[in-house]
Amino acid sequence: MQTQMNQPQIPNPPRAITTKDLLYIKDVLSWELLAFKKFHHLAQQVNNPDIKQALEKTGQMHQSHYQRLLPHLQVNNNETLAHLPNSHPLQ
Repeated sequence: MQTQMNQPQIPNPPRAITTKDLLYIKDVLSWELLAFKKFHHLAQQVNNPDIKQALEKTGQMHQSHYQRLLPHLQVNNNETLAHLPNSHPLQ
C-alpha cells in the first residue's frame, strides 16, 4: 500500500490504451452499471426517507462513475496509435 501512495499521478490519461486496459474499463463499466441499478432498485423498496436518499445518492455516484469512464471507450485507438511516434496500429 505504501508504494502506491508514493507513485506520481498521471496528469492526463494516455492518448491510446492497451487491449488489457480496454477490457478492464469494460469490466469496470459493467460493475458500475450493475451497482447503479441495484442501488436504484433498493431505493424503491424502502420506506425510510433517509435510507432511500442514501441509496439514491450512492446509485447516482455509480452512475457518475459510469459516465466518466464511458468516453475512454469512445476513441479511435488505431488512429491515435498511428499518430504516435514509433507506433503502429494494432491489427
